[in-house]
Amino acid sequence: MKLSSLFNKISPKLGIQGKIFLAFGLLSLLSIVTIASIVYMNMRETIKHNAVTSVADSIRQADESLNLMLEEIDRLNTVAVTNKNTVIDTVLSPSEEISYEWFQEQKRLTEFLSGLFSYKPYISRIAVIGLNGKVFFTGSPWIDRSFLDTKTMEFMLSNGERHAYFKQKGTSDAISVGRVIRYNRETIGVVMVDLKYDFIRNTYGVKPTADSILYVLDEQGELVYQSDSAPSSVSPQMQQVIDGNAGTFQGAKEQKIDGKSYIVVTQRSEHTGWVTRALVPLDSLLSESVRIRNLMIEVSVIVFAVVLLGSLQMSSRTTLQIRRLKTMMMRVKDGNLSFPKTEIKTKDEIGDLYRVFISMIDDLKRLMQDIRISEQAKHEAELTALQAQIRPHFLYNSLNTIKYLAHLNGVPNIEEVSGSLIELMRSVLGNSNEFLTVREELDYVNCYVSIVKYKYMEPIPVHIEVEDDALLECRVLKLMLQPIVENAIQHGIGLAAKGGFILIRVYGERRDLMIEIVDNGPGISKEKIDSILGDAGKNESPSRFSGMGVRNVHERIRIMYGEPYGIQLFSEEGLYTKVVIRFPQIDQVQQSPREAS
Repeated sequence: MKLSSLFNKISPKLGIQGKIFLAFGLLSLLSIVTIASIVYMNMRETIKHNAVTSVADSIRQADESLNLMLEEIDRLNTVAVTNKNTVIDTVLSPSEEISYEWFQEQKRLTEFLSGLFSYKPYISRIAVIGLNGKVFFTGSPWIDRSFLDTKTMEFMLSNGERHAYFKQKGTSDAISVGRVIRYNRETIGVVMVDLKYDFIRNTYGVKPTADSILYVLDEQGELVYQSDSAPSSVSPQMQQVIDGNAGTFQGAKEQKIDGKSYIVVTQRSEHTGWVTRALVPLDSLLSESVRIRNLMIEVSVIVFAVVLLGSLQMSSRTTLQIRRLKTMMMRVKDGNLSFPKTEIKTKDEIGDLYRVFISMIDDLKRLMQDIRISEQAKHEAELTALQAQIRPHFLYNSLNTIKYLAHLNGVPNIEEVSGSLIELMRSVLGNSNEFLTVREELDYVNCYVSIVKYKYMEPIPVHIEVEDDALLECRVLKLMLQPIVENAIQHGIGLAAKGGFILIRVYGERRDLMIEIVDNGPGISKEKIDSILGDAGKNESPSRFSGMGVRNVHERIRIMYGEPYGIQLFSEEGLYTKVVIRFPQIDQVQQSPREAS
């Protein structure tokens, strides 16, 4: 549905100002809500992405820091397990405890371990434990041969071929790193270094929010570290998230735990095999976005109010000129064309409309003035027509009276002239049709010849040849032949000696109607022909009956039918003059163009 249709349905009685205001308001509201929503959603996603990236980077940095320490501890273990004279020989020595030899061995090995232990503030204890029950250590806490029966010793013997990382169960202040001691391909003991737990706590102190929780689990799924914000007791669903599938998923995902949404970030260390899992509550993470959302809503409301005020002002200013133009139009509607004009000088469409309206008013004034003049002329013409209406009837009656008296007195020539004149006047004044048949045209020519022959006191021979009688029913423009015959008699036969004649031929040529009028008069020059049909012929005097000359006949045909129709003149001086009239195709002149339309 178009927006304009929606506006019309909402309030069809609103004016242009109201519709502009409503349109701006709706479009502004839609734009502000759309932009604010897009910005807020992108901001939420950005915050979540940045939080995940920050947690993942922090975990990665913590793993790298721990790895550096563990690599250094691994080097210490390697030095210890590969020292034959001090470590291996002492472990394999047959000397008994509380003997001088045992005391010397313990002193020598303890000094060796103290040298490794020195300047390592993150190490709390380093120990060498032989499977034969000999235990040597430096640091704290105390350790004795009872350690051989612990799970820690069992884990180190099983997994300490290279290095074993283990958090002793029930111990909260150390992470043990162990490596077996081999001699002659036999395991004779282990070297164990305890890493202070404070270092682990400081290394994994990743807290994107105050209530974020971080867990570190070793390869056995035992809890190595948990953040201070971790709850003392967890639900089964939370425990499943912490423990379950520790090594099968890495990355970040959004998960609902106990009805609360969390972003769970999981990462596994390639060096230790430990899994670090961070649980970031979405509510806390997006608390800042909620504040920004509320701020955006407040700003949007302010912007929308400003836009509404601006659109109200703009719509009022925009429609002011329209209201002025409407006032002027209403005055014109009431018939007041001389109202005071409020000029609109703007260059926009309203200004153009005002200028067109004023121009129309001026044209209307001139038209009404012309109508008043025309009405006055019409009244005068009607009076003149009423007066002229009497003249033809009086003339017809007078000619009929003359014809009747000539008949009573036996004067046939006067009767003939009177009858021919009546027919000619009837054709000119009484017949309002613009088109006549060729037969009627030839009858008018005969009437004219019957009159004019008495001027020359002798008959004027006019021969008519018709190729096909059907051509006599073709319709042509009224009074086409009479002016041509009149010119032929006056300027041809009248000037010639006795024996002059006129030949009229009617025939068809390529389905055009052709009429030739030939006289055997003295002929005319080529210059005269050019002057008759050219520009010079415009000054030709009209004949008495037709009111138009040869050129007028030619122009009437050309105007009605166009090229190549009209009149052609051919003449030889001293021999003849031939006028050829060409009309359109015979089957197209059975009815006139105007009647056909």
